Amino acid sequence: MKALRYHSVGAAPEVVEVPDPTPGPGQILLKVAAAGACHSDLSLMSRPAAALAYPLPLTLGHEGVGTIEELGSGVGAFRVGEAVAVYGPWGCGRCRPCLRGEENYCVRAESLGIRPPGFGSPGTMAEYMIIDSSRHLVRLGDLDPVSAVSLTDAGLTPYHAIKRSLPKLNPGATAVVIGSGGLGHVAIQLLRALTAARVVALDICEDKLALARTVGAHEVFRSEAGMLKKVMELTDGHGAEAVFDFVGVQSTVETAGALVALDGDVMIVGMGGGVLPVGFRKPKYGVRVTAPYWGSRGELIEVLDLARAGLVRVHTETFPLEQAPRAYERLGAGHIDGRAVVLPH
Repeated sequence: MKALRYHSVGAAPEVVEVPDPTPGPGQILLKVAAAGACHSDLSLMSRPAAALAYPLPLTLGHEGVGTIEELGSGVGAFRVGEAVAVYGPWGCGRCRPCLRGEENYCVRAESLGIRPPGFGSPGTMAEYMIIDSSRHLVRLGDLDPVSAVSLTDAGLTPYHAIKRSLPKLNPGATAVVIGSGGLGHVAIQLLRALTAARVVALDICEDKLALARTVGAHEVFRSEAGMLKKVMELTDGHGAEAVFDFVGVQSTVETAGALVALDGDVMIVGMGGGVLPVGFRKPKYGVRVTAPYWGSRGELIEVLDLARAGLVRVHTETFPLEQAPRAYERLGAGHIDGRAVVLPH
């Protein structure tokens, strides 16, 4: 079969032929219908050898949907031909967070060498892939694979972050979304669907701000001189009850800290490496600074339900598997409107 593989540090990924996988006991063979390209993949490929914890070559991709091709022995939860979505943050299934369905916070995965697809285990950018457990699939139903695939991360990750701040996003509150691209444009839709808060979007690119307007942001501001003053004036000087940073570089986390209101939330979701110091009166009294990771299996089911209700939709640009390297090039250059989706078949 064909797969997109990252072969060596610093090299571009390539589409190559690899052996067809066969499911073992408890495993599932998935025929991949769609796979999402993510900035997390670019982050992985930008790491020096000393910081790369995964053996190479590695099949990329952690967002995936498809149909069940074959069931290993002992698998009874699904049937061949069923449409499913991959729940990406694989854990041990036995620790306390895992038993709550929160494998994104598994406390044993690292020590047991359990890796998510595309981050150590063979990923979704292939014609077929092995799912290690039926726990890591949820039913897709009648959702379109192309529209749904990015919900497994670009939908689940902001949904998980937003749910943690829902008690503060009451009528009259303000939520700021920093970065209106792949995850940010979904976060705006989720905030509009789940809260009565005013949604303010920030970005450096006019096309991303245009996308933010299209999906429901009440106000948009270009991240430039004077932007902080404009947002603070909009909130009568109080700041935002919740700030969601989907970029995570030093300048954006500092912006988040400057914009958050007393007793507000700062959610650092982006993997840019920025750090926001926390101490007495820093950022402000009562502010909670959190770096949430992915989401729970139950939350993924909820996100898919929101999509079925027509309350969230991912803007996508599709590529055949042979052009997957080009998809990552365009993603890295900031030229993707929403999310890039690769079609292996």
